[in-house]
Amino acid sequence: MEFFGHVIDGQEIRSASDRVFQSIDPYTREPWAEVALGGAEEADLAVAAARRAFDEGPWPRMTAGKRRELLNRFADLIVEHGEELAMADTRDMGKPITQSLGNDVARTAQNFRFFADHAHLAPAEVLPMDTGHHTYTRYEAAGVVVAIAPWNFPMMLESWKVAPALAWGNTVVLKPAEDSPASATILARLALEAGIPAGVFNVVHGYGPDSVGEALTQHPDVDRITFTGESTTGKIIARAASDNLVPVSLELGGKGANVVFADAELDNAVSWSIRAIFTNAGQVCLAGSRIYVQREIFDTFVERFVEAASKMVVGDPKDESTQIGPLSSGVHYTKVRSYFDTIEEAGGRKLIGELRDGWFVTPTVIVDAPDDAPHRCEEIFGPIVTITPFDTEEEVIDEVNSSPYGLNAMLFTDDLTRAHRVSAAFRVGTVWVNCFFIRDLRAPFGGVGLSGVGREGGNFSREFFTEPKAVVMQIEPPAHH
Repeated sequence: MEFFGHVIDGQEIRSASDRVFQSIDPYTREPWAEVALGGAEEADLAVAAARRAFDEGPWPRMTAGKRRELLNRFADLIVEHGEELAMADTRDMGKPITQSLGNDVARTAQNFRFFADHAHLAPAEVLPMDTGHHTYTRYEAAGVVVAIAPWNFPMMLESWKVAPALAWGNTVVLKPAEDSPASATILARLALEAGIPAGVFNVVHGYGPDSVGEALTQHPDVDRITFTGESTTGKIIARAASDNLVPVSLELGGKGANVVFADAELDNAVSWSIRAIFTNAGQVCLAGSRIYVQREIFDTFVERFVEAASKMVVGDPKDESTQIGPLSSGVHYTKVRSYFDTIEEAGGRKLIGELRDGWFVTPTVIVDAPDDAPHRCEEIFGPIVTITPFDTEEEVIDEVNSSPYGLNAMLFTDDLTRAHRVSAAFRVGTVWVNCFFIRDLRAPFGGVGLSGVGREGGNFSREFFTEPKAVVMQIEPPAHH
């Protein structure tokens, strides 16, 4: 069985207590790796290492160009070790290997390359003043960053936090999700191999409450906390951080709406809608889990959507033909199953979907679900979608905005003015028009309401991971009277 330790101050170590936990392969439902189980002691060691590396080490004092060189070397190693990283995520959480390798590895490397370039090339402001003074801005590293990542896109969402933090000269303590720990340790090993100094990128493993996670979020030597995960946990982290007045960036849950107007190009709408809900077995915060279709095309859309969903290959995530693997854990399967088992009770009608041996739920399509059905209101985080008809633009805008979540939405239409009008009316952080999951890393990413606090990406990440400073200079001597 493989072992994954903490990586603290350049060394991979076991816990002081020597305690471990097992990582379970969701397909076999058997343990495949042992992982060091940390506590407050490991959190303290990691923060202390990051603090030393920030206060005394070369990393924040390097030129952005030198950091860029090392981060690009790191990205090269991620690509070289892509199969190892992809298999770690697939064995940890059941993601099909084609997605781990084809999407996640490439995106992880790209995150490091993008932010390395961005920090090197980003301009600051010069503000001439007509009083004989001159003001300019500097963006200086904030300090020690705690990054807490989720289990659904382990290495990719870890890199989304770690890359900008490092690129701007911070040091990092990463706590991966306990369900998907392996790739984080591999990343930390590769960072050291790339020449990133000891203590700059540390990884600690463990749980949240009464464990490493809680100790990190309450630590007085931490300067920033960035978290992606469930909304309830986000509230707990925000409360902990507030005691030390530590800024937080929280990307939380979602209940993504997907609106298909009657004038939409139907093949395109069906194709993207399938990807939007069934990618990663629906375990995506951005999933288009509530579809609204204009009544004139409702029956046709549903028929085509069900046909496409029924053809998806469900099976062993290590098999390259698999499109949908098992759910990530026994606990999560139980949660998703509770929604599956109550479809009719809640007033919905299931067109397709079944439970299979192991932690499998096949693509599940619900129609006729009433407004207050949990399936339409709550984040299921599984391959279960509701499809509901609507009549007017105003009606569907109200429906989309009725959710306490506001991470993202999609709309499909060939009417350009409607696309702009409806995009402006949705209260969400991202709107995709006639597509899904296309990302420009310069754009803001985050949500409103229960979907989070703050934005990351491009200059928004710079704003969060630095302390912007104004420098005001007198350049003309004052007139003497």
